[in-house]
Amino acid sequence: MRNGIHPSYGPVVFRDRAAGHAFLTRSTMADEATASGRSIEWEDGRTYPVVDVEISNVSHPFYTGTARVLDTAGRVERFERRFGKRGKAS
Repeated sequence: MRNGIHPSYGPVVFRDRAAGHAFLTRSTMADEATASGRSIEWEDGRTYPVVDVEISNVSHPFYTGTARVLDTAGRVERFERRFGKRGKAS
């Protein structure tokens, strides 16, 4: 590997503001989070840079079970009833 071309990889806290949930992990966003000046004191007593995210597994509809599945077959049938089934263009 060449030196000086890879981003640093360090501990960062990702915080989901909507759900009030945070988790500590390692990321290449450590430099960006440190540059923003935002930090949080974690459960272990250390201070880590924080990245605020709009959505995480705690607030995402797929993971919370509130996701809706669209009935695409019904939509196709309704379209064909409205506009008729068309044959192949020659």
